[in-house]
Amino acid sequence: MALRFIAKDDKSGVNGSPTVFVDEETSDLVFQGWKIDEAKEAECLAFGPIPDHETVVRIPARMVRAIREACDDAERRELR
Repeated sequence: MALRFIAKDDKSGVNGSPTVFVDEETSDLVFQGWKIDEAKEAECLAFGPIPDHETVVRIPARMVRAIREACDDAERRELR
C-alpha cells in the first residue's frame, strides 16, 4: 500500500496526532485518530455492530480542510 500523506493535526503535539492519508492504489481515505470513549462507542453501536476488522476513531473538526483535500485527491485518482 502506498499512502500519500495529506496532513497531521498540528495542534495535537508530537505524540500520535490525528492524520489523514490517501491510499494511492485504491483512492481510499486512511485516518489515524483518537480512540473514542465507551459512551461514544455505545452511541455508534446503537446503529449496528462494529465488526472486529473495523474501528471508530475521532478526528478533530479543525481537520476538515485536510479531509476535503484528501477527498479531492481521492476523487481525482478515481476519475483517472
